[in-house]
Amino acid sequence: MIEAYFEEIRNLLESLIIVKSFDINFQKRDIDEGFIRGNIYFVNDSILHVREFITIQTIRDRKMYSYHYMDAGNNLIFRYDDAEHHQELDLPKNWGMRLAHKRATF
Repeated sequence: MIEAYFEEIRNLLESLIIVKSFDINFQKRDIDEGFIRGNIYFVNDSILHVREFITIQTIRDRKMYSYHYMDAGNNLIFRYDDAEHHQELDLPKNWGMRLAHKRATF
């Protein structure tokens, strides 16, 4: 089950023309559980740092996630995660979007 999800992610990344390359580590933890960590490099030289702990059942249940999108100068464009230390913002569960003032252009 988890291998199919990993393959879906690989196929998606390989199909996107805005993705220059990616360095993703897929770790199977159980038949339906896995951890993904790595970087996605875009054609405009920006980078998306990815971490995801996921359980696959009849639905996908992300136990943890963290996405940090960086421009070519290593400046934060946005960050999206569910880290507990951001709870002081009093946002709904699963909301961790931090937008920087810059926007990437492809």
